[in-house]
Amino acid sequence: MLDLILFEPEIPPNTGNIIRLCANTGISLHLVGRLGFTLSDAKLRRAGLDYHEWASVRQHAGLAECLESLGQPRVFAVSTRGTTIHTQAQFRAGDALLLGPEQRGLPADVLAALPAAQVLRIPMRPGSRSLNLSNAAAIIAYEAWRQLGFAGAG
Repeated sequence: MLDLILFEPEIPPNTGNIIRLCANTGISLHLVGRLGFTLSDAKLRRAGLDYHEWASVRQHAGLAECLESLGQPRVFAVSTRGTTIHTQAQFRAGDALLLGPEQRGLPADVLAALPAAQVLRIPMRPGSRSLNLSNAAAIIAYEAWRQLGFAGAG
C-alpha cells in the first residue's frame, strides 16, 4: 500500500485527523523526529476519535531511520516550494508521502535530496500561503490511493 510520513508534526488535532485518515484508507502513518505533543495528548486522541486502534502508527527518531525501516521507498514530499502538481505524479504501491511541520514545512535539505519531480505542490489561489496539514495529507493520500484503484476499499 502506501506510507504517510509526518516530519516533526506540531499540532495534535492535525495528527489526530491524519490518524483517522490513515485508518480509513489503510495507509500506514509514521511520525518522525521531535513531536510538538505526546501520543497521549487529549487533543490528539479527540481528533482521532476511536480510530487509533484501526490505524498503523509508528514513531521514528529520524527520517533516515524511518526510510530504512520502510526499505528505502520512493518518497514524494509535499511542499509549497514544489514544482510538480500533485496530480502529475504517478504513484505506485510502496511509495511514501512526506509532509513537514505545520509552521516551517520540510527543511530545504530534505527537499533538495529528492528529484524535483517528487516534490509536489497542491495548487492554490495566488497569494495563499498554505493548506492545513491534515487537509494536504488527505488530498495527497486520496490522489495516490485513487491511482492505485482504491486498493482495499469496500
